[in-house]
Amino acid sequence: MSDDVSIDWDSMTFSFTPTDMMYRSTCKQGEQWQEGELEPYGDITISPAAGVLNYGQGLFEGMKAQRGVNGGIVLFRPERNAQRLADGARRLGMPPVPEEMFLNAVEQVVAANARWVPPTGKGALYVRPVLWGTGAILGVAPAPEYTFMIYVSPVGPYFKGGMHPIALQVSDEFHRAAPGGSGAVKAIGNYAPGMMPSQNAKSDGFAEIIYLDAVHHRYIEEVGAANFFCVKDGVIYTPALTGTILPGITRASIIDLARHRGYEVKEEKVDIQFVLEADECFCAGTAAVISPIGAICHGEICTSYCNNQVGPVTQELYDLLTSIQIQAGIDEFGWIRAVPTAEITVD
Repeated sequence: MSDDVSIDWDSMTFSFTPTDMMYRSTCKQGEQWQEGELEPYGDITISPAAGVLNYGQGLFEGMKAQRGVNGGIVLFRPERNAQRLADGARRLGMPPVPEEMFLNAVEQVVAANARWVPPTGKGALYVRPVLWGTGAILGVAPAPEYTFMIYVSPVGPYFKGGMHPIALQVSDEFHRAAPGGSGAVKAIGNYAPGMMPSQNAKSDGFAEIIYLDAVHHRYIEEVGAANFFCVKDGVIYTPALTGTILPGITRASIIDLARHRGYEVKEEKVDIQFVLEADECFCAGTAAVISPIGAICHGEICTSYCNNQVGPVTQELYDLLTSIQIQAGIDEFGWIRAVPTAEITVD
């Protein structure tokens, strides 16, 4: 197989592109996972009665493999993805994938698709591990068999030409999750209900929707599928993990990095009224890393931040975190994991 791929890296967007290989392993309910195998990327066969299709018994993760400034390929805190997938599996009644197996599988897939990793600064290889109940089941019960699969796709930078502040709309009608539900795990069923509210916000001219809590209807939970932060008088605030908010890996990294830099970071309930008086706001996730927020509208009240420019704290944390992710900065936390792979030159 040639190491060359016919891609214009400069014009690549954050969208799906099929690659060479994917990984698959199966496990029956009550048994132990065994190492899977690489196979050519392609369509799969699944029973119409599969638990994942009928009852949503499925999870996914989102990760990125990037080319560091030294030419190698690296992952960012993949053990946290392994842990989150295992936590989600237990919540949804599925056999957790062991961490070592997860990490080995990710490395295998990335190495097998190394020619699809963009040059440094031109994007990443998006890594999508999934865990599905693929066995046929008619009653509402855990599936008899499960599939752990990983596929990848090269993606361009989320922000072309640098970060751009986004405008957000607060929803008083829709909620992402409720106490006691599955909001804290990356369950596939958590995402489709947010598509219509998100599209409505975009139709109104906003980039995304902000969800408030389902009990008091006043505390911010998430921005679409991203974690929320705001800054007031030099202090960084982010909603506490109460069981309804996804424990984002980028979120955790920002908190650790900010505290290391001397910032006070408060994880607590964040009232929308407080946010509307904040100095700057941003959201965080795997895809964009950090997205600056230029405006938030709640009903008839709209607040602009930093004159619709990237705020100083937002920019500082973005620069620090992204420099670690591509090995341009010092990794004092041990977050980077190098992927063993043959040397492949990408022009």
